[in-house]
Amino acid sequence: MTPTETFLRQLFDKAVEVADPMRSLARFLPERPTGRVIVVGAGKASARMAEAVEAAWGPCEGLVITRYGYGRPCRGIEIVEAAHPVPDENGLKATARMLELLNTAGEDDFVLALISGGASALLVAPAEGVSLAEKRAINSALLASGAPIDKMNTVRKHLSRVKGGQLAAAAYPARMLSLMISDVPGDDPAFIGSGPTVGDASTPDDARAILAQWKIEVPASVRAALAAPRRVLAPADPRLARVENVIYAAPKQSLAAAADLAQKAGFDVRLLGDALEGEAREVAQAMADEALQIRAGLTPAERPVLLLSGGELTVTRRGNGVGGPNAEFCLALAIALKSADGIHAIACDTDGVDGAAEVAGAVIGPETLAAAAKAGLDPQAALAENDAHGFFARIASQVVTGPTLTNVNDFRAIAIGV
Repeated sequence: MTPTETFLRQLFDKAVEVADPMRSLARFLPERPTGRVIVVGAGKASARMAEAVEAAWGPCEGLVITRYGYGRPCRGIEIVEAAHPVPDENGLKATARMLELLNTAGEDDFVLALISGGASALLVAPAEGVSLAEKRAINSALLASGAPIDKMNTVRKHLSRVKGGQLAAAAYPARMLSLMISDVPGDDPAFIGSGPTVGDASTPDDARAILAQWKIEVPASVRAALAAPRRVLAPADPRLARVENVIYAAPKQSLAAAADLAQKAGFDVRLLGDALEGEAREVAQAMADEALQIRAGLTPAERPVLLLSGGELTVTRRGNGVGGPNAEFCLALAIALKSADGIHAIACDTDGVDGAAEVAGAVIGPETLAAAAKAGLDPQAALAENDAHGFFARIASQVVTGPTLTNVNDFRAIAIGV
């Protein structure tokens, strides 16, 4: 990495650090209730959240489901690892056990729910008549379709017995506090992990329309499930009356921390938003145009500019390569910038996993296309094949973090004039 790219990696690391549950969760916990306490949760950050809870409260009864490799040592809370982004049998069995545990909760008990991105795949309880294999197939099709996360999660809710407030309903009449880390644009709690503790106004008709819009074929069992009476809880459902939902960590805090670090380093920081959505390659083209325009107008006396953004981009799968929205954004950005001097960028997912690859993202700079040519790579061909991770692996420009134990969505930074 060049010095500028190393600094961009430092900005990403700062964004991840701020969202670490061990640093941020405890102040949102009440005093530990005197009666029975049950801790449940799901998501890529949920085991770390459980670890933070026990650091503050001591050992607790409970069950949390996280992604393979994301487990943490807890003294009382059981941690189960399962598959993400496509659910598996481990998630199915653990979710059934979680519902059984919640069904034992009484009016005087307190339930703490820990929800982060990834819960949509890790909490697995298909609607009656829908098999795990069918749920997996639909999930895979949604991921490949380019549909935004809110649309995908709407479908998931209406094919589930645990999402859309149904996890909270299982614990009723116990009092529940749900602490959430947001990984969705706009920080709507109803879409974080498909809102297992949050009511939802959508209908099965909405789910059917989304499947039709993105041309996803479904079996008869799924059509029957979407024709059955609504199972997702409405926001005013009385079973949600004793639930408090709190988003305690979100992309804006992480971007603010990175912005502060960049300003101290002498950058003119411009925040493009913490909730950007869209096709990764199209957003990359627009940001390349903006970066080139800024570079053309910079004078030697002006500070370098840093464009910061968050949100969740999407990829419509066209080829058979290994990619993800952050790596595809970087590849498309490098192509659009055409090796322009003085522009470097990073794009990573704060959970350390971009798409289905164990890679957070990538960095690019003026030398990226030359390095590709030296390695015999065709950037346009890699983009057409959705093989951004394969491309960046060959030129040693991947960002690999391992499990970060948090998830506040994508992080993008473009440095101009350095």
